[in-house]
Amino acid sequence: MREVNRIVGLLLDKIGGYIQPGISTYELDKIAEDFIRSHGAKPAFKGYSIPGLAPFPASICASVNSCIVHGIPSKEVILQEGDIIGIDVGTYKDGYYGDAARTYRTGQISLEAEKLMSITREALNRGMEAARNGARVGDISYAIMSVAEKEGYFLADNLTGHGIGKHLHEDPMIPNVGVQGRGPRLKKGMILAIEPMVNIGTNRVQEMGWEYFTEDRSLSAHFENTVLITDGEPEILTVPYQ
Repeated sequence: MREVNRIVGLLLDKIGGYIQPGISTYELDKIAEDFIRSHGAKPAFKGYSIPGLAPFPASICASVNSCIVHGIPSKEVILQEGDIIGIDVGTYKDGYYGDAARTYRTGQISLEAEKLMSITREALNRGMEAARNGARVGDISYAIMSVAEKEGYFLADNLTGHGIGKHLHEDPMIPNVGVQGRGPRLKKGMILAIEPMVNIGTNRVQEMGWEYFTEDRSLSAHFENTVLITDGEPEILTVPYQ
């Protein structure tokens, strides 16, 4: 799990250097797939299927501005100055999965977008801090919710983090809204993908096939790390340690 998630962290560091006005999300997807395969892993998202939808066609989710998650890379989606883009990456190697996401600036962005990204990162940090042996899932959810709602932002309805390991999505689900002391108990050795998805204008979501958008088309940001529950602070696995 450390190795497959390390690859995710390395990729998310690398891909930021390519995000600039004029590049397509299709090009970003090809860069990501080549990187993943060069490290002996496979793209976990490519070919992933759920009932009612064709298999996901790409190696990354590339979600621009009001697209919350699961944006499908396309030659027609060209990044413009001022856009923000969430890149969500999954990898598979030696029977295990890695998963993380970051939101990036395209050139100079608005102060509104900067604040949204900052608050979403802080919500993730607080959520990870709450991921302690003996705590409950609701403690993570409450920590995330408290950061976002204090600043007047909204958590996207029905989109959650999750357990991860031999499957990309495992129990427990990790809601971004919740009550302290509620939900499944966290235990040392559990591995969780914690991922706040924070919107400026509404919690309401419009689902369009794979892609989820804010109902009012306001901006959304997404940050995610995969963490290991330990005896003390959680270990973040999706960082590019050497």
